[in-house]
Amino acid sequence: MTDISAQLIAQVLDARSQKTPLKIVGGNSKAGVLARDVIGTPLNIKQHQGIVSHDPTELVLTVRAGTTLDEIEAVLEEQGQMLPFEPPHLGTGATIGGTLACNLSGPVRPYAGSIRDMALGVRLINGQAQHLRFGGEVMKNVAGYDVTRLQAGALGSLGVLTEVSLKLLPRPAQTMTLTYELPQNEAIKKITALTNSAQAVSGAAWSTGVLYMRLSGTSEGVAATHKLWGGEILPSNSSFWDDLREQKATFFSGDDPLWRFSIKPTVPALLDTDDMLVDWGGGQRWLRGDFELADLEKLAIKASGHVTLFKGGDRQAEVRPALSNTHKTLHKRLKQAFDPDGILNPGSLYGWM
Repeated sequence: MTDISAQLIAQVLDARSQKTPLKIVGGNSKAGVLARDVIGTPLNIKQHQGIVSHDPTELVLTVRAGTTLDEIEAVLEEQGQMLPFEPPHLGTGATIGGTLACNLSGPVRPYAGSIRDMALGVRLINGQAQHLRFGGEVMKNVAGYDVTRLQAGALGSLGVLTEVSLKLLPRPAQTMTLTYELPQNEAIKKITALTNSAQAVSGAAWSTGVLYMRLSGTSEGVAATHKLWGGEILPSNSSFWDDLREQKATFFSGDDPLWRFSIKPTVPALLDTDDMLVDWGGGQRWLRGDFELADLEKLAIKASGHVTLFKGGDRQAEVRPALSNTHKTLHKRLKQAFDPDGILNPGSLYGWM
C-alpha cells in the first residue's frame, strides 16, 4: 500500500499557482478511449494504490484510485466475491480510478448495474488542491449534487480521484451461455421476450448472426431456464464474453474509428447492415468506420439515445454529442465549482470545458 496523496496535492497546488494544465494518468490502459486529447503536465496516480478496507460480510470495498483491477479482482476471488459491473480492463495496468472516471462497465451492466450505481463514495483532490471526501460506505439518499456519481464519466475533469468505495456482490454458483442463430432484428426481439420473463440474465449480445444469452445464478435456476429457453450451450472454455468485454473480438480489430451508441434496447437495427455488434441487451450498439458525428447523432436521437466516438478518429475534434444550452451551462458551472482555474484534464469531455 502506498499513499502519495500529499504529493498529488502539492502538484495540483503548484499547477494552480502556475496556471499549468494537468493530464491525469493512471495505468494508461484507457489512452485514446472516450476522451478528447488532453495536453498537460502528467499527474500520475499509479503509485497511489492499495486496499484501504474490505468488509466481506458487508460486501463493501474501499481502495486507492491507482489500485489495479487485477489486484482487486484477485482479492475478491479469494472471498467468492466480485465487482458487480464486470469492468473492462482494455489493457494491462487498468486502475479502479480510471474505470470510474470513464464510467466503464461490462456486458452485465443492464442486469447488475454500472460502476456508477455501485460507487458508494469517493475522495478527490479538486482544482483548488483541496482533498475532499464525498459519500461513504453505505447506500443512502443524497441531497444536492451526488458528487460520487458525478465522477462517473467525468474523465478527471472535476477532480483527481484518490479513493473509491464500492458495493460488491457474491459470485454466482453457475454461469451458462445459450446461443441462437438469428439475424439482428430477430435477435433484438428475442432478447426482449426472454429478458421480460425475469430469468437470471447476466449478458445478452449479438454478433455475426449469433445471439448469446448468458445466465447466472443457482445451478438449479440456470438449468431450469435452459430447459425452458432451449438453445445451444456455449462451451465453458469459450472466451466470447471476455473478448467482448475487452474488445478483443474480431469486430474490434483494425484502426477504423469505433462508435458507441447508447439507445433504447428494443430499437431495430440502426443501419441496413449486419456489420454492427449489439451488447447490453440491445442498449449498446457498436459501429466501425469513418462517419460524421452529426449524421450518427441523428440516428441516435431517433433511437432515444446518443452516440460517442469511443476510440480512434479525430480526438482533437468533439467526440460526444452536442449539448443543449441548458446542459452546457450546467457542465460549465460544475467545472467552475470543482476546478475554477480549468487545470484538470482540460477539454477531455468537450473542447469548451
